[in-house]
Amino acid sequence: MDAPTTGFIVDSLTRAIVEHRLLPGARLAEQQLANHFGVSRTLVRQALFQLSQSRLVRMEPSRGAFVAAPAVDEAREVFAVRRMLEAEMARVLVRGITPAKLRTLKDHVAQEKLAVDRQDVSGRTELLGDFHVRMAELAGNHVLAEILGDLISRCALITLMYQSTGAAVHSNEEHVEIIKAFAARDEPLAVRLMTEHLQHVEDNLSYHRKVPSLDISTAMSDLAVP
Repeated sequence: MDAPTTGFIVDSLTRAIVEHRLLPGARLAEQQLANHFGVSRTLVRQALFQLSQSRLVRMEPSRGAFVAAPAVDEAREVFAVRRMLEAEMARVLVRGITPAKLRTLKDHVAQEKLAVDRQDVSGRTELLGDFHVRMAELAGNHVLAEILGDLISRCALITLMYQSTGAAVHSNEEHVEIIKAFAARDEPLAVRLMTEHLQHVEDNLSYHRKVPSLDISTAMSDLAVP
């Protein structure tokens, strides 16, 4: 039987966090994790560092690692800004849409659906967000693409932790409808669908889901160790 790798520990903890087995603010004790996975604290520390890089874990000097607590108010402000920016982005893109640009967007949406279907939470979150950055790039506005990338990353953790599978499916379906509006060169429809889509994404985030806070052993109990 092979010993768990850093990647396995990262994937296991990611699942426990996004499935709300470990709640925002929960302390991730290195020794408990080392005991659970049967590895050294050094390997656990490496995994926690990787998770801190993706903002799932917060490292505090002299205190240790904790599940990150997303700033809900910040996410709401980000979505408000995105609705303003992306309505105009949709207007610009629909005016300059080409068959090649449509193919690029359709290929991206197909990748989204694959990630949603295989319940790849991290993958679907990244792809669903990148769809909007891709549109800015195709609109020819690289400054907007950079701004959107930053805005999306600021609320990515909340989307990752609080978007249900059903809501992710709905987002993917709405992306398909937005592309259809582009293909039809229907500017008012494209703008409306984009605005409504971003509002739906925000409305469907379960910020205040009531779930029990589990300790590490219980939270990880059904995640097999190789």
